[in-house]
Amino acid sequence: MIPRTHRRAADAEPVLSDALGRALSYLAKLAESTVVARWAGMDACTADDDPASWTSVDWAEHVNDPLFEHPSVTSPEGDRRAVFHIDVRLAPCDRSLTAPEWAEIAHRIARAAGIAAPGGEQGCRWIAVQAHPHRVDLIANLIRLDGTWQQLPSDLLRRLAAEARRLEDDLGLISPQHPAAPHVPDPARQAPMLLAQVRDETFGPLAGARSIVEHLAQRLVGHPQAHVREAGHRLEWTARRLLALQQDLTATATILNSPPGHAPAAPTPGSPALSAAARTGHRPMT
Repeated sequence: MIPRTHRRAADAEPVLSDALGRALSYLAKLAESTVVARWAGMDACTADDDPASWTSVDWAEHVNDPLFEHPSVTSPEGDRRAVFHIDVRLAPCDRSLTAPEWAEIAHRIARAAGIAAPGGEQGCRWIAVQAHPHRVDLIANLIRLDGTWQQLPSDLLRRLAAEARRLEDDLGLISPQHPAAPHVPDPARQAPMLLAQVRDETFGPLAGARSIVEHLAQRLVGHPQAHVREAGHRLEWTARRLLALQQDLTATATILNSPPGHAPAAPTPGSPALSAAARTGHRPMT
């Protein structure tokens, strides 16, 4: 994981455009999944507005606002280049991260950079956008809401590098410091997190597949043609096997999360957590 700082800018619009990899739009709203993290006081600040409907221009103007609210505030060097940009890039062979994991990275890097503090609602406005694979961009305004300039730490690069190493350990990512012998996370530690992504009942791939299969089955089982009804019954059975597979993954994750010597008993034949791979057979043709 490599955090990289950019030259400070006087306007958030070109910075956000660079982070998104495209020109900003006055018309199309920015996808909610793109903005993965933001400053602590934003909900109170935007109580009469809905950021979910904002365009990319709206987001840039939100970051720019302190420049207009505090027109006399300057940096210690006397300039008004208050827009600060950090991008964080993963190693090419790192796994894909979930939105909560990107949010965790953004919040921790923001704290390491000094632009965010727990409960700091009068601090810097900042957002984090995740618009490219293996990369997240933090964009902050160093003019705080209380009208002061947020001075960056003198050892900023060291702090960012140290936090990046901690994030690699916590998330099981590869460190660019050792390309010849990359850090290989303990699979027993990483497996429960990966299994949780697969079996997630809302966003997991198995849940999505099961929902589609169940919907199709419901539409086909009442069809007047026998072979179509048979297909619907087969889809019903497939949905049951997908559910059993999710349950089996849950049982496996429970075993991995148990303390040594306290693992629960393995599923017994007939248990709903029995692997779907062991369940075979089809309904007869009707």
